[in-house]
Parts: sequence; structure tokens; C-alpha cells
Amino acid sequence: MQSSSRPRQVGLALLMTLVLAVVSWPARMSAQGPTQEQLELGARLYAENCAVCHGSSGEGRVGVTLSKDWPSIRPDLRVKSVVEGGVPGSPMPAWGQKNGGPLTDAEIEALVLYILSWETGGVPALSSAPTFTPRPPITPVPNVEGDPNRGSVLFTDNCAACHGANGEGRVGATLVKVWPAIRPDLRIKATIEHGVPGSPMLAWSQANGGPLTGEAIDDIVAFIMSREAPEPPAELAPTPTPAPSALSGPLGVVVTAVALLALVLVGVIGALVRSRKSDG
Repeated sequence: MQSSSRPRQVGLALLMTLVLAVVSWPARMSAQGPTQEQLELGARLYAENCAVCHGSSGEGRVGVTLSKDWPSIRPDLRVKSVVEGGVPGSPMPAWGQKNGGPLTDAEIEALVLYILSWETGGVPALSSAPTFTPRPPITPVPNVEGDPNRGSVLFTDNCAACHGANGEGRVGATLVKVWPAIRPDLRIKATIEHGVPGSPMLAWSQANGGPLTGEAIDDIVAFIMSREAPEPPAELAPTPTPAPSALSGPLGVVVTAVALLALVLVGVIGALVRSRKSDG
């Protein structure tokens, strides 16, 4: 009996050791803590990519609240999985490079550590405000409401994280293009106001639960329209090369010579005929 029960005891001891290791892992990681460099990188990445939707301190905006207690044994793995792969069918896109996003594994790790620092209340006093680079004055687009110069600032604060600093596209769609619509400004405005259900594009108007006023949306639309790519010039059809004539080349020379000789003979014969008539 002792020989049969001993392996069972050893197995139970190993199982308990594994369980304790898993349960105590977050506490050990919390005691070890992230480095200052990781927190600073995470704060910068959060400001550039996440704050626009989740709020500057994770309090939630058009995205969910992140400064909370995560009900998970390994919250780091849960947050990392969502950041890397997104949530299909929801407004959360994939940010990991392996899934088509812009962030490396090291950047995602720093971002996760920064987000989870809210859970323990250990967030350092780091600036997380994105910086705005002034643009040259933008000429308003005719027949489009809004101020594109104000819109450029609003675009940086609310849209650039997904659509790129100039609308060139990032995890969101490219906005620098020719819009196939009679009134593209109205189409863009409706998309910003109402979002696109089942896609990462949220509703941004205050009337639909978003943070932007109607005037702010008009300004963003004016800025996007000022980025519209010009239509490509129409390509001229190439001038067709005339088909070679049957009289071109050596054959044409022979035919021309024969025709000239025939004309000469006709002229000579005609002169002879006239001469005989005059003699008679």
C-alpha cells in the first residue's frame, strides 16, 4: 500500500506546487514591478494610440474603461491578447504587427504594463498628452461647411491614432482618396456621427453617445476633404498606327513605274493618232 500511495502523494504535491506558482505569479510580478523605461514607453504609446478611445487615464471615452481591477488570474495575458489581436466584430482593432497592426511585441508589453499599473494604483506622474504639430494654413474647400484649420487639430486628437496623422490609414481606413459620391462631405459626416456598426468605426457625435459636437464634426469633415486626393488625369488613347498600304515598299515602286509608263504610252499613241488625222 505504501508503494502505491507514494506516487499519488508526489503527484498531488507537484500539482499543488504548480497551482501555488500560478496563483502567486501576479503578486511576484507586482513586487518586481515594471521598469521606469517600460512605464515611460507605455505611457507614450498609450497617449498616441489608446487615449483617444479609452481616455487619458483609462477612465473610458468612446472605448471601455481600463483603470479597473481585472477579474483574471493573469490579467497581463488577457490585456495583451486583446491589444494584439483586437476583438472581432467590435470597435477594438488589432494592434500587434503579427495581426497587421503597428506595434511590436516589446511595445505591447510596455503598453500592457502601463495599463495594469492603474490596477495597483501605482501609476507614475507621466505626461500622456499627445503633441500636436502645427500645419501650414489650409484653404477651405468650396461648398463644404467647417474650418479645416480647426479640424486639423481635432483630427489629431480624435482620428489620427487609427487613420494616420494625415489620413493615410493605419489600423483604420485610408481617408486620402477620391470619394465616390456627389456630396462626399455629407457621407463622411454621417459616418463620423453614426459610426459603422460591426466595425472599429465608432459613433463620435454627442447625439449618439460620442464626445464631439456638430461643429467639431463639421471642422473634421472640412479637414478630411482638404486631404482628398486629386483625380488621376485621363489617359489619352494612343493614336493608332496606320496599316501599311498595299502599294508601299518595292511593289509600290514597280506599280508606280508601270502606271507612269502607261500614261506616257497613252500620250504617244494619242499624238500619233492626231498626226495621222491631220495628214489625211
